[in-house]
Amino acid sequence: MAIHVVVGAGPVGAATARLLAERGERVRVVSRRGAGPEHPAIEPIAADATDAAHLTRLTAGAAALYNCANPAYHRWDIDWPPLAAALLTTAERTGAVLATIGNLYGYGPVDGPMTESTPLAATGVKGRVRNQMWADALAAHEAGRARTTEVRGSDYLGIGANSLTTLVLSNVLTGRRVVLPVDFDVPHTITYVGDVARTVVAAATDPEAWGRAWHVPSPPALSVRELATRAAALAGARTPRLTRLPYPALWLGGLVNPFLRELRETAYQFVRPYLLDSSAAQRALGIEPTALDEALTESLGALRPNPGASSATLSS
Repeated sequence: MAIHVVVGAGPVGAATARLLAERGERVRVVSRRGAGPEHPAIEPIAADATDAAHLTRLTAGAAALYNCANPAYHRWDIDWPPLAAALLTTAERTGAVLATIGNLYGYGPVDGPMTESTPLAATGVKGRVRNQMWADALAAHEAGRARTTEVRGSDYLGIGANSLTTLVLSNVLTGRRVVLPVDFDVPHTITYVGDVARTVVAAATDPEAWGRAWHVPSPPALSVRELATRAAALAGARTPRLTRLPYPALWLGGLVNPFLRELRETAYQFVRPYLLDSSAAQRALGIEPTALDEALTESLGALRPNPGASSATLSS
């Protein structure tokens, strides 16, 4: 029974910890509040993961260290560098494989499907922060100082997911109009949180997967309109009402709302096809994406305002 250390108790961290525990591993979940899933094999620990000395003590003897952290969206350029540095230092000191949850921001606007070999050409702040994190980790791997890998997914579906898709599903369930700064009819890849966990565990525990990035196996892309319509059908809710928020309104909202301000940088992701190619991971790691309906059903169940309410109540 190996020890695995998961930093971050959000949806991906929790899913990764549960998966490892269910496989018979011992898991330590490190977060500032000491949160984590309830399981006999999971030990939640309250700690500051930017403290490399403390994190090194917690990771001593571990097989892998999973970076599932998620700083506040508007503070990535402030919070990510010291956290990423502490995680990499810990991996170098302990020998634990550093497996990082990444995303697609580093590619920037791309024409066509993104693969792991697509140039990391982002010019925005968040994309450049993620690219520097991976560059540092890869350099340490290539120098023989650490063993590293990274997995990258698109917008999440699943329990606890906090993304634009979550907002869409919440409004579909309650019958509210969906108002977002997106083109509702362009295809967009969606990634299931459970598949992120399966991919990062597979990459962390397979020596052949180290030293490179992997895309999380994800189902075929669909438009936000198609996603909302399918969710409504599964939930027994009314037909979704979708309204596109003009970009000037997003820009003005960002003057007072930090989250909306940050969306200006990534608005391109929802006004043109945003396509993830995960065929390499599917072949190499033997992982197939979870069916969309299964991921949607789980997400909708977690979002229901009243788990015991009927579909008629939810759609009224």
